[in-house]
Amino acid sequence: MPSPTPSQQPLTRDEEAVVRALGRVILVIPRVMDADLMREQRLPLSEYMALMYLSETPHRRMRMSELAAACDLSLSGMTRVVTRLETQGLVKRVKCAEDARGLNAVLTDDGLARLEQAWPTHLNSVRRHIFDHLDGLDLAQLARALERFATVVEDPREPSASGGASE
Repeated sequence: MPSPTPSQQPLTRDEEAVVRALGRVILVIPRVMDADLMREQRLPLSEYMALMYLSETPHRRMRMSELAAACDLSLSGMTRVVTRLETQGLVKRVKCAEDARGLNAVLTDDGLARLEQAWPTHLNSVRRHIFDHLDGLDLAQLARALERFATVVEDPREPSASGGASE
């Protein structure tokens, strides 16, 4: 029987601990941050993130598809989020000047004010649930490692390059 390749070797105890902890963090962090924002601001994390990304762009506008990708939501999921924000007067949708078929989400002045109101809650949540647990770690190195995950790991919602899907 041939010996296993390195990718077929069982995980070490430390590797298994990292995989399990990472899986838990991926699930827990968004939940607890959403709970903090809902409890203190009555604003879901998905809405906060949409407001945040819009606030960081020129003219506080993004194509709906780009906003969905930034927030890691499907286009239909982003449409539901923007619809809720639009109902509250925090965002408006306007036709894209470059492409009349597309829509831009635009952050309103009220939306920016709402983001500024919720920001301290979000900041406290991030510090309490993330950074308070990372004392002594090299944050720049951690950020680089996590960024590599985000660029290497394929999104299961996207057709893979090796999956034979054509565009």
